[in-house]
Amino acid sequence: MEQVAGEREAEEFTLVARKPYFDLPTACPICLPLFIYLKLAHFPFRLSFNSIFPDSDQIPYVESGTYVAYNNENSGVVECLKKDGIVDLDSEFQSAPDWVSIQAMINSWLADALTYELWVGTDGRSAYKIYYSDLSWPIGKILFLKQVYSVKQRLGITKDNAEHREDEIYRRAKIAYGALSTKLGEQNFLFDDRPSSLDATFLGHVLVTLHALPDTSVLRSKLLEHDNIVRYAEKLKTELIESGSSSSGPQFRSVPSSSTPRKGPSNWSSKPKSKPKREKTEEEKTFKRRAKYFLAAQLLAVLLFLSMMGGYDSGDLELDDEDEGISFN
Repeated sequence: MEQVAGEREAEEFTLVARKPYFDLPTACPICLPLFIYLKLAHFPFRLSFNSIFPDSDQIPYVESGTYVAYNNENSGVVECLKKDGIVDLDSEFQSAPDWVSIQAMINSWLADALTYELWVGTDGRSAYKIYYSDLSWPIGKILFLKQVYSVKQRLGITKDNAEHREDEIYRRAKIAYGALSTKLGEQNFLFDDRPSSLDATFLGHVLVTLHALPDTSVLRSKLLEHDNIVRYAEKLKTELIESGSSSSGPQFRSVPSSSTPRKGPSNWSSKPKSKPKREKTEEEKTFKRRAKYFLAAQLLAVLLFLSMMGGYDSGDLELDDEDEGISFN
């Protein structure tokens, strides 16, 4: 077991995430906490971006050689890394009496609130930029509306209960912010002044809320009521993100990528800007075919979505004229 751990330490790990926006290394609410988790653990890694599959639930994932940990497997990447003995910040905290309650507030109440705010509670421009800005406008816009519909279904929002559910989501977020503000106090972290995965998840939530949501956001205004949380987030942002080139921190190199999520040896690397033309390899040809298949699959999904929507009253989508007039150019 020690030999395996030693071999993995010698390998280079890559975090594959969605693209950076809003002065964040990745603006994705799921990817950013994983980035922060690795930073808090002082774990060396490279950062690579995947823009081809904007709605893939495999992203984010961590890979090294033949090892890969996907977001949609085994309770997520962090749990995989802990289970496989690669990096674990929580071994001394999970027996803490309030660990489970704080975890539930962050992963349920606050996660639902941010999801609601990105897709439903605001004009959607932030969500569109994070997930669909690399797609052509018609496909991106329709996939965005499809995701809005999916989020409403997941959060149990209908035309009849929309106002009640919104009040409930914001109320729970307010309670969670108050409890976490009290727990944090003036400490550097939530537990014993040492970082944990809950700090990574909470910090990711706070930074996306502060930097990606518009000034008119209700959720953002509720967060700004707690000065100590804002100070906590901005201090760690400076230390972990803005000081990323420090020699004492993990290796952080942004490597734009459009590769397909897969298991197997890593092929992520930067190519020189000037390079003589050469014949495409079989792997490159296969990737090009996969990209075409992906676009075809997305188009089919759009057509299926539109045909499915034809059986519903247009009011069920709760998209008013103002929403339909949004331009994301």
